[in-house]
Amino acid sequence: MSEGVLEAPPPRFTADEVAVIAAALFGLEGGATDLGSERDQTFLIDDGAAGGVLKISNLGEEAAVLELEIEGILHIKRIDPELPVAAPRLSLSDEYWPTWDGPDGPHFVRLFERLNGRHGGPELDERALFAYGRTHARLNLALCSYFHAAAGRKLLWDVRNAADLRQHVETIPDASRRRLVENVLDRFDERVAPRWPLLRAQVCHGDLNLDNVLLDGEGRISGIADFGDINFTAQAADFAIGLASLLRGRPAEDVFRAGRIATDGYQSRLPLEPPELELLGDLVAARLAAIVTISAWRVERYPENAEYIQNWDDDSWALLEQFDALGYDQVARELGAPRPLAPAPQLARRRNAVLGPALTELTYDDPVHVVRAEGVWLYTADGRRLLDAYNNVPVVGHCHPRVTEAVVRQTRLVNTHARYLYEPLIELGERLVATMPEGSGLDTVMLVNSGSEANELAWRFARAATGGQAAIVTEHAYHGVTTAIADLSPEEWPAGYRPVNVETIAPPGTGGTSLQAALERLLVPLAATFLDGAFTSDGIRFPPPEEVASIVDRTHAAGGLFVADEVQAGHGRTGDHLWSFEHYGITPDLVTLGKPMGNGYPVAAVITRREIAEALAATARVFSTFGGNPVAAQAALAVLDVIEDERLVEQAARVGSRLANELAQLDAEVRGRGLLAGVELASSEQAERVVNELREKGILIGRTGRDDNVLKIRPPLVFADEHADALVTALAGSVSPT
Repeated sequence: MSEGVLEAPPPRFTADEVAVIAAALFGLEGGATDLGSERDQTFLIDDGAAGGVLKISNLGEEAAVLELEIEGILHIKRIDPELPVAAPRLSLSDEYWPTWDGPDGPHFVRLFERLNGRHGGPELDERALFAYGRTHARLNLALCSYFHAAAGRKLLWDVRNAADLRQHVETIPDASRRRLVENVLDRFDERVAPRWPLLRAQVCHGDLNLDNVLLDGEGRISGIADFGDINFTAQAADFAIGLASLLRGRPAEDVFRAGRIATDGYQSRLPLEPPELELLGDLVAARLAAIVTISAWRVERYPENAEYIQNWDDDSWALLEQFDALGYDQVARELGAPRPLAPAPQLARRRNAVLGPALTELTYDDPVHVVRAEGVWLYTADGRRLLDAYNNVPVVGHCHPRVTEAVVRQTRLVNTHARYLYEPLIELGERLVATMPEGSGLDTVMLVNSGSEANELAWRFARAATGGQAAIVTEHAYHGVTTAIADLSPEEWPAGYRPVNVETIAPPGTGGTSLQAALERLLVPLAATFLDGAFTSDGIRFPPPEEVASIVDRTHAAGGLFVADEVQAGHGRTGDHLWSFEHYGITPDLVTLGKPMGNGYPVAAVITRREIAEALAATARVFSTFGGNPVAAQAALAVLDVIEDERLVEQAARVGSRLANELAQLDAEVRGRGLLAGVELASSEQAERVVNELREKGILIGRTGRDDNVLKIRPPLVFADEHADALVTALAGSVSPT
């Protein structure tokens, strides 16, 4: 490889000669002061006014590269004029890079504006480090739309060319130090080079280190100079150059803290992608290896410039020694790479030890150690892909890009509470009201964080509006985990427990305790009846509409309000309407929504009539600090958009019908509607066996019902025909005759 400008000798003009050049080419009269340079000559021209910085290129420089630099700077000035980049000045001949003949040939000469500031280093504090990273990101953003054919040039300083350093390692005199560099290069070959194509690339400054910037009194960048290494390379590698500069010279105990803060600054404007974060430590190490290797090689060739060339050698060697002693895997983690995954059994033991016995046990005999998800698929730590036919929370599919991007964009803008005005909360309330049946009077929305909170708030509304204290729920219902709502969730009741103000009824259509019988047993006035429209915890049931309508009528006749709990059955799951209560032709007094509302992001809601809300407001104000926060509201809005755009209610109906027809062939009782189905087996033991067998086959389902013997099928609504077919095929091989 030809190193071009690194091989060519630097020019050797005196300060007096440079003063003459500045006056002759640019009309700038003043004294010249040498600022030092690795391969060129750079002088400050002081004319007593603005002055300028004159740069004389060595003979290895090409005109196309100078055009690349100048056009890049002008591009930055157009895109982000506030970036303090030293602008080029035209010569008297209206050129940006005129030539001047020296004793060894003609040299290109450029003049840049003089910027004010100081040099700095390890003394930079947290705010300055953050600002440095942020400015670096701004510079990359300004250059991301710029390209020039010369940007593809090959530079030894470019981190991507780290492998080419090997030919110069022998110039490092100390064998132990050669080993440090070779370790870095070995790791680069094994870990970085194969993944380099995954890194985002663009034209970058190429050398945004502390020598090439000026700082103001608070350590913020006030001037950016020297685009001599501008080239097309990976964004993360370019940032690693600046990061290495910020880490050099710091106490060992402060190195990684400083690095993380600078990275935070960079990511505040230009977030790093996972592969970039994973490789950042190695990219920094490669930059340090380049510094010391090129320094040794250049000093051997140009010993007269040794002081400048070796300026950062000692600090770079100190960092390489620190990194090598710590181990590069740990260096990567210290600078942002994720920690390695623990073996599932070990993780389960840690879970039990730190989270305690009150937490619900893990599902499946072989717990699912999930590391990522997409659509209807969960991916485990051992590399398996599992078909998710169980989770209703990611209603539009795991990690839907519309929802995740809505969350990320709003998170970068602001997240605050509902005592301030912001559009997403109000728009969400209006959108939810618009989904309620015409003429229902359901015109008021309160936002909270979870389905449990929504049902808790609905309970407070009902008690305030009716003056009652009693509730009626189905025999095995689940409505939440708060103290009040756990009392309305028989599924959670300990053996022998029954709250004095709660009565239960059989799911409609099954016989057993009727609403009238429950009303007669109440010791205090009724406040509300809560029903899940799919009776999910009661074994998944869809009774005749007239039976549900009768419950609503009798509730009202008894002075209570009717609460439609849509946490599990809402958002189009039943395939006929957006909300399951619509199937029954009823009008609830309150509707509660849970985390499917945000596709897993914590957001929930209560929708009611204004007069009901006013009854509670007469004695209390309700406030949830992050209920309906801007990020949550944007997530919920995105979910509604996706359901509409992708016609997921219709898909739930179509795929659900196919699923029901295929499930009907099983030797079991099947109940369901849309993408919510229950398969009742003979015993909980059989159901448990089937659930675990399917998990081994790569399909996740759950169990429900009073006797825990009903297979619960409740996938994301993006579940398609082929997924339904795979599920039924697996079930057919596991469900034995009852």
